[in-house]
Amino acid sequence: MSLELNETFVDIPLGRITGLRSAAAENAPRVLALHGWLDNAASFVPLAKHLSGIELVAVDLPGHGRSVHLPPGAIYTFEMAVHHVLDIADALGWQRFTLLGHSMGAGIASLVAAACPDRIERLVCIEALGGLADEAENTALRMRESVAAMRAIDGKSLRVFPEPGVAIHARMRANAMSEPVARLIVERGMREVPGGWQWSSDPRLMVPTWLRPVDAQVVRVCAGIECPTRVVFADPAQPYLPADVRRRYVDALPHGELLAMAGTHHLHMETPQPVAEWIGPFLAHAD
Repeated sequence: MSLELNETFVDIPLGRITGLRSAAAENAPRVLALHGWLDNAASFVPLAKHLSGIELVAVDLPGHGRSVHLPPGAIYTFEMAVHHVLDIADALGWQRFTLLGHSMGAGIASLVAAACPDRIERLVCIEALGGLADEAENTALRMRESVAAMRAIDGKSLRVFPEPGVAIHARMRANAMSEPVARLIVERGMREVPGGWQWSSDPRLMVPTWLRPVDAQVVRVCAGIECPTRVVFADPAQPYLPADVRRRYVDALPHGELLAMAGTHHLHMETPQPVAEWIGPFLAHAD
């Protein structure tokens, strides 16, 4: 069995959110999928081929893929991302639902689950949990970097690629992706312009986060996630989230389970079957 995904959209107060949606089976658990930074809804296409028994909606988060960008002068924050996710769920007519997130999307999903426990039935996080912490000593430096990057946005021009293949190979090098996986992300994340192709993502997504939580705050976010949760991490661990730190975050979950498996950061795309074998029954409430 597998899920067939088709183009879809919903309108929220910010504007139009695009994505991919499976057929709505009667009484099937509703799952909202949130992709990683600079990815898009196509991130979940390989995984969907190994899932069944759920209704899956994978969205292009604001500023990504084919979705609306923030208005001029605004900046992307995790706080607003939580509200965008809730707006999407409201537009779908979903009061209670499950969240499936990868990387940045898993961080956002963690925040939604902690902030709105009455709305989230289950949570699956791939390659992130709770958020990325920073040392308090870095606060002023991080603020300066964020301000400088935001003030410089208007003076930068977007790169034009002669054809999508160049961007595909650039993404392969940057993220250790195979060609088919990079192609899925790139083809949904580019637009044709005079002279070639450009990324459709909002350049403001490249602005460094203004403030990050300290480690103790991330632990408390994880402790506040009341729903059953499964977490999948690639082995070896990413440098920015060492194995001992991510284990500590999982241990803080009231109802959490961890699977660490050999793979890369995009393991849900590169090796979707073993990931689906562990999270699929959980998502379908058949575990």
